[in-house]
Amino acid sequence: MHKIRKNDTIQVIKGKDKGKKGRVLSVVPEGKRVLVEGINLAKKHKRQTRQDQQGGIVSIEMPISVGNIMLICNHCARPVRVGFALLKDGTKTRICKSCKEAL
Repeated sequence: MHKIRKNDTIQVIKGKDKGKKGRVLSVVPEGKRVLVEGINLAKKHKRQTRQDQQGGIVSIEMPISVGNIMLICNHCARPVRVGFALLKDGTKTRICKSCKEAL
């Protein structure tokens, strides 16, 4: 079980986008990186093709390291550390280390 999952809201804590918030689009577990909406943008030169008549320079999101982001708790509304707990029915869930609420 991973601490960061798809569709989580995160905040960047290090790097050029420090302080920005975004939604996780995808997770690359083997590289310990995540793709976040609107974060870590890079310029890419696109060639004009038959499908894409408009060429030029476009901005795309690049993966960012998991160590540079923190999950935002829905209950606390701030970046928090993530822990794990076993529920009474035996399932494992993620919890907020500050307020102990399930994420």
